[in-house]
Amino acid sequence: MHKRALIVVDIQNDYFPNGKWPLSGAETAADNAARIIAAARDAGELVIHIRHESVGENAAFFLAGSEGAQIHPKVLNRPGETVIVKNHVNSFRETDLKATLDRDGIEDVTVVGSMRHMCIDAVTRAASDFGYRVTVIHDACAMRDLEFNGTLVPAAQAHAAFMAGLAFAYASVLSTNEALAMRGEPRASAEAGDN
Repeated sequence: MHKRALIVVDIQNDYFPNGKWPLSGAETAADNAARIIAAARDAGELVIHIRHESVGENAAFFLAGSEGAQIHPKVLNRPGETVIVKNHVNSFRETDLKATLDRDGIEDVTVVGSMRHMCIDAVTRAASDFGYRVTVIHDACAMRDLEFNGTLVPAAQAHAAFMAGLAFAYASVLSTNEALAMRGEPRASAEAGDN
């Protein structure tokens, strides 16, 4: 069996209600991510938490040292789990993420977190380009409505478009329940069903 790691990207307080940049479905995505984290821990897999800190004066959220930049309690890292701080969209850029994966001989990575259209998209494509087999848990990711050139794209539609792009050539894209079933875990309770 290939060695597998879970990468938990930017599930931080500012993305939740009352934060500086709340996302659509943040609570549900975090609940699903917590289930995936629990399964990875039970399997003895490497769990890596990515925490973004914004460095610019005009940053809208994730200001270094702020409560909003802290990992959300639903997915809080355990002592001894790796936490990598990044300052860019791509979790591999100017961090030791790749070195950490390679040191442990990781071949497969699973990705959960936020935002789907930015940091999840970037880390997934980069991981695939580096040669890792990638799985994205689509309902353990959150995002916001998008706007381009006067057109509003609701979060659900943007989510579908980005996941379709990743599924086409970069990753296996599964629901939480599908991923847990593949591990032999029982299907979850009704409140955490597939989206």
